[in-house]
Amino acid sequence: MLGMALKAAEIMADPTRLAFLALGVLIGLVLGVIPGLGGLVGLSLLLPFTFNMDPYTALAFLMGLQAVVVTSDTIPAVLFGVPGTVGSAATILDGYPMARNGEAGRAFGAAFTASVIGGLFGALLLALSVPILRPLLFYIETPEVLAFVVLGLSLVAVLSGSTPVKGLAAGCIGLMMATAGDDSQTGTLRWTFDSMYLFDGFNVVPIALGLFALPELADMAINRKSIAGDNRGGTRKQQIQGVFDVFKHWYLVIRCSAIGVGLGAIPGIGASVIDWIAYAHAIKTEKNASLTFGKGDVRGVIASESSNNAKEGGALIPTIAFGVPGTASMALLLGAFLIHGLNPGPDMLTKHLDVTYTLVFSIAIANIIGAGICFAFADQLAKIALVRIGILAPVIIAITFVGAFQGSKEWGDLFVLLGLGMVGWTMKRLRWPRPPLILGFVLGDIFENSMFISVERYGYEWLTRPIVMVLFAVTLYGLFAPGLKSYLAKRRARQTRSSARFQFQKPNADPVFSLVLLIGFAVTLYVSSGWDFGAKLVPQVIGWAAVSLTGYLLVTRLFFAEEPFKLAPDMANIPGSEATQKQDVHFDITADYGDLQPNTILGRAIVYFAWCLFFLAAAAVVGLLPAMLLYLIGYMRFEGKESWKTTLAVAAPVWGLSYILFHKILFIPWPQALLGDWLPALRSSNWLNLL
Repeated sequence: MLGMALKAAEIMADPTRLAFLALGVLIGLVLGVIPGLGGLVGLSLLLPFTFNMDPYTALAFLMGLQAVVVTSDTIPAVLFGVPGTVGSAATILDGYPMARNGEAGRAFGAAFTASVIGGLFGALLLALSVPILRPLLFYIETPEVLAFVVLGLSLVAVLSGSTPVKGLAAGCIGLMMATAGDDSQTGTLRWTFDSMYLFDGFNVVPIALGLFALPELADMAINRKSIAGDNRGGTRKQQIQGVFDVFKHWYLVIRCSAIGVGLGAIPGIGASVIDWIAYAHAIKTEKNASLTFGKGDVRGVIASESSNNAKEGGALIPTIAFGVPGTASMALLLGAFLIHGLNPGPDMLTKHLDVTYTLVFSIAIANIIGAGICFAFADQLAKIALVRIGILAPVIIAITFVGAFQGSKEWGDLFVLLGLGMVGWTMKRLRWPRPPLILGFVLGDIFENSMFISVERYGYEWLTRPIVMVLFAVTLYGLFAPGLKSYLAKRRARQTRSSARFQFQKPNADPVFSLVLLIGFAVTLYVSSGWDFGAKLVPQVIGWAAVSLTGYLLVTRLFFAEEPFKLAPDMANIPGSEATQKQDVHFDITADYGDLQPNTILGRAIVYFAWCLFFLAAAAVVGLLPAMLLYLIGYMRFEGKESWKTTLAVAAPVWGLSYILFHKILFIPWPQALLGDWLPALRSSNWLNLL
């Protein structure tokens, strides 16, 4: 093994291979910054260019891209509250508040340092663990995967602030959304509403961007202030502080990196989940985390970033050892193996062990190069937080819409983006946590498939498997221990009777939202009851759980001054800006908006979403990319009150770069617009075929 490792090091020292690796890193950094794009798009783009390369160069090129996408996606997550990829969603919870507090540089320093350490840790464990972990992976069967998923779903309580019931209900929304489409077991069409778009289910990219990007951008537009009012301490000095933060919390970095590698090695878990699990682990284990996480705690950034970079090394383990891709991106990398005559399995651990160690070195070198580039430009990037919101908001919104469309390249992506943007903003105002919804969605398919197989193949015996029993015990403890501790604390303080007294409450938006959800889940129960067993198993389980949870919320909001089993303020894990700043207030539209009056806030919110609707309407008439230019000019000139000179100076280059990237490089097939129907000759030109 040592000889092969040295041979791989010699191979990677070739200047040509290092140049291709660096090129892959640069492309990966660019794709990570743009919302909606990511490793899957990048690998799809680069794969055709590797046909004539030798295996070492080709894999270095591809791994250079894949290893750093989750490094640069930190930039939009911190600056705008927009996940560059779904793997950076948890970074938003503390990174974005840090930027708003004038600490964007510190967040970048901590994130990039944690990323490179996590990436190197993942590469190291990959090098050491392939021969060791190979036999252990045989013990991970469908019941164990289901138990891991249930454990992951139980984290919605941890990610739900002081009202875990809301988090569990939000998780049920995500799980139910994941069941939409053509059921793989029975062929039943579920929740498709005769729409071809929904036959394959929802796409995670517009859901993530809708839940997190549009609501945060809405708040920026409503406040009409730059992200950070100042740049305290200088970003370069802040970066150094962020680096020291990482080394100060080195044990957290190691633990979260291990989580990333371990979960990354389990096929199907995916990057969408790992950062949430690491973040929840940090909340559970770090001192006073419940009081500071979600408000700009650098430890939250460290936990998320170290895990999502480390998972690349873990995802390569099943890909190399068994030919089972750990993530969707690894499936494309597996294609590259086959293109170059490499068969995953025992050969990769014997005859081609030098190729395996080439991947290890590629990950390590790519992380170092990627973090170095991000550090070099972080000083300038942090200053973006000072740009006027009338310029910044429309640029990010426009790129978000176009980036979301490339998911499945259908109109439905844009409708989902806007619809969930409105839902996400409403949830934030009502203090309903959004992370559980996306966590439920990304785990939904794995949950349903593993539950069906476990029940059909093992009956009830799967519950008695040792690993399953241990994981379920941990799950139950995590769900019930906080509530029990809170109840005992209130009882000792003799607060239980007064805090949970029966008292009719004047209805507001919160119980109305709970009632809408209750009716919706009741309808799903009724509709799914007539389906075949395989199709209705999970919808029925989720439906009954959700009806119970939303019914409980409705009753407590109408008849109790405070939720009877709400966690005490000093015990509540607070993972986001929707956490309860006012512990006994269920709905407060003015939260986070300073001195703005409710009517002003609501009016500006309506205007913001009206501009988003204008974008979609214009896209239907003149095409998506031309509508982007109209939207940029219209918003900056008439809503942002910018001069014509500034408007055109910003809109023209942003649109030009988008045209080159999306139309000429990614070759996105744009949706047909009315103007194209009226002037079909335009569609015959490669340069003008935008509609």
